[in-house]
Amino acid sequence: MALWFECKVRYDKMQENGAVKKVNEPYLVDALTFTEAEARIIEEMTPFISGDFSISAVKKTKIAEIFFDRRDSADRYYMVKVNFITLDEKSGVEKKSASFILVQAGDFKGALDRFEEGMKGSAADYEIASITETPLMDVYPLEPSAKEV
Repeated sequence: MALWFECKVRYDKMQENGAVKKVNEPYLVDALTFTEAEARIIEEMTPFISGDFSISAVKKTKIAEIFFDRRDSADRYYMVKVNFITLDEKSGVEKKSASFILVQAGDFKGALDRFEEGMKGSAADYEIASITETPLMDVYPLEPSAKEV
């Protein structure tokens, strides 16, 4: 199971009008520790940022799973809060446990469709509590190296 860390990267970004603006953008990386998360985001961002940059924050997230969409139009990330419904056999009462699933899509409807596609085949009863667009710029899953395969 992946452990996801949100890393905020602060750097000077060239705007479309030619002005330079200091930005603080969030990215998501798969790592085992805070230290590894920071090292991974530095490694991933170095080729894309000219000049100095810093990691302004690293925090653990509660993301249970990510449904990726490799189409070019899927350039946003949506957080789906889903309540899984279970029945307490002793008392007969329904219990809801919330999970967070990140969905890559181009728009809200695409996020809902991609979520439902990802949940196909699931035997669990669930209800969608909310879907919100996140400010995440990109997600970097841990790619297994050729040695591990």
